[in-house]
Amino acid sequence: MTAKTVLIVDDEAPIREMIAVALEMADYRVLEAANAQSAHSMIVDNQPDLLLLDWMMPGTSGIELARRLKREEATRELPIIMLTAKSEEDNKILGLEAGADDYITKPFSPRELVARLKAVLRRTTPKGVEEPVEVDGLVLDPVSHRVSSDGKPLEMGPTEYRLLQFFMTHQERAYTRSQLLDQVWGGNVYVEERTVDVHIRRLRKALGDAHQHLVQTVRGTGYRFSSKG
Repeated sequence: MTAKTVLIVDDEAPIREMIAVALEMADYRVLEAANAQSAHSMIVDNQPDLLLLDWMMPGTSGIELARRLKREEATRELPIIMLTAKSEEDNKILGLEAGADDYITKPFSPRELVARLKAVLRRTTPKGVEEPVEVDGLVLDPVSHRVSSDGKPLEMGPTEYRLLQFFMTHQERAYTRSQLLDQVWGGNVYVEERTVDVHIRRLRKALGDAHQHLVQTVRGTGYRFSSKG
């Protein structure tokens, strides 16, 4: 299984370092940011699996960044754990209302942090990211990177695979081409929107007659993955 990436956002370098050591020992990939501005661009470019976000930072506070991330389509589902030196109940409630999935009060033990982190990732990971997802006989197994249709293996390129994985973990929602570019190609890749159409065509071809109907064109918007006609 590929290592999960955690972005630590804290203006105090010794705290970032302490957390980074604990997470690396627990086999996580670690990114670090000292403020909300650099954190936001790292989130867009690197698409981490989870954010450890300090409450109090100079400039934009952690709570403001959390609110912004929950407002934006591309980052809405990013799990957030708030780090706070304040144990007052109303701050915890504020953090959860801003969209944080959990909070942990400083000082904390590295073991407690890793346990909380695992629990949040387990709760927020949809099927198809760590375990197989199945729709009408179409099965995607993220561990072996295999796709099968009614038990028969399907051949497809890496981009088509990522596109299908995104669709199967985000069913019944229409996405524009630019949203698909952000989610599948990444926010820092400059690709023509028409490239999406090319890969959709390839994906449908790879899915064959049995399942190509699942990838639907939504006129005036983009595409949707749906088992409903």
